[in-house]
Amino acid sequence: MALSQHDLLRLLESLRSADGLELVRSVAERMLQELIEAEAAAQIGAEWGERTEARTGYRNGHRDKTLTTPAGDLELAIPKLRAGSFFPSLLERRRRIDQALYAVVMEAYVHGVSTRSVDDLVRALGSDTGISKSEVSRICADLDEHLEAFRTRPLDHTRFPYLYLDATYVKARVDHRIVSQAVVIATGVTQDGGREVLGVMVGDSETEAFWTQFLRSLRERGLTGVRLVLSDSHAGLVKAVRTVMIGAAWQRCRVHFVRNVFAVIPKGAAEMVAATIRTIFAQPSADAVRTQLDQVADMLGRQFPKVKDMLLDAKDDLTAFADFPHQHWKKIQSTNPLERLNREIKRRSDVVQVFPNTDAVTRLTTAVLAELHDEWIAFPRRYLSSDSMNSLYPDTAALTTGTTD
Repeated sequence: MALSQHDLLRLLESLRSADGLELVRSVAERMLQELIEAEAAAQIGAEWGERTEARTGYRNGHRDKTLTTPAGDLELAIPKLRAGSFFPSLLERRRRIDQALYAVVMEAYVHGVSTRSVDDLVRALGSDTGISKSEVSRICADLDEHLEAFRTRPLDHTRFPYLYLDATYVKARVDHRIVSQAVVIATGVTQDGGREVLGVMVGDSETEAFWTQFLRSLRERGLTGVRLVLSDSHAGLVKAVRTVMIGAAWQRCRVHFVRNVFAVIPKGAAEMVAATIRTIFAQPSADAVRTQLDQVADMLGRQFPKVKDMLLDAKDDLTAFADFPHQHWKKIQSTNPLERLNREIKRRSDVVQVFPNTDAVTRLTTAVLAELHDEWIAFPRRYLSSDSMNSLYPDTAALTTGTTD
């Protein structure tokens, strides 16, 4: 839809009277609109009102789209088609995470499992309700190729002395039923103190067999050098760690442990008990940490015998961190570093609400993790200092004996 001379004169007059920022905004808005119309014409095979043998479709009005930019909000009109869909490539979401969310939402919509919020999101993403299943399949196939490459990439480029494991749950349709699906995640600290997302897998629940399969897949991809595994005390997970990660210590997450303690004490005592337990982790040496645990167990045991039993039973696993460099202690006492990843997954999955299938769960969660992984790699702020990491591998002999191969 080319500009007429009258339109150009009106635009010129508006630009003359506009201030600097408004000038930029107006020019950007007009340029983008012209490019959008040109792309639509190329897809259809004809300009607005043009008769041509190359035409493959027809316009069906426009839908409004607001694009937020540093120059202000640009009010654009996206052409609608009578059949199929059109969304300008200039405005396509560049991040895999947004593409994956788009694909999952559209897949849910096509399969008829969408809710009102998903319907609204479909329209906000600029899609007609008439998007075809073949178009959804194409989008998913393009994404899955890249996400599968990330999920199965080799891990033999470095050692990972610290391995963090955790799980979160989402809803999905399986065999025509809505069920919970476990999303298990692994991240690791590299031997030079950086961080990487190592893997993700989706399954029915956190069974020992499922965790074992996941950990073995990490090993098969080249994961080595693990000295400490951090996780909660889920029985299946712990058994899998003991079976697969031979030679590595296991640190029970202190945060999850305190939550378990809360289940056996009155709510009114929670703050006092938590503060007392925290003193265990604030000691200056390994001996002091373990001595303090015994003292705290005796102290709390006078009022809460179950808490004393829990502390003594978990002593070795709660204090495993103390055998590692003191500079690392705050970072290797819990799985809190995984909390951001879980929050990001939940934020996106809450939009979808119910995934249409487990492939969609894998697609979106992998995309979320791939984006966060890229942030860690692109902006390499050391999670732990290189100097402190050197003490884990003081020489070649120690390095060889310390791997989990």
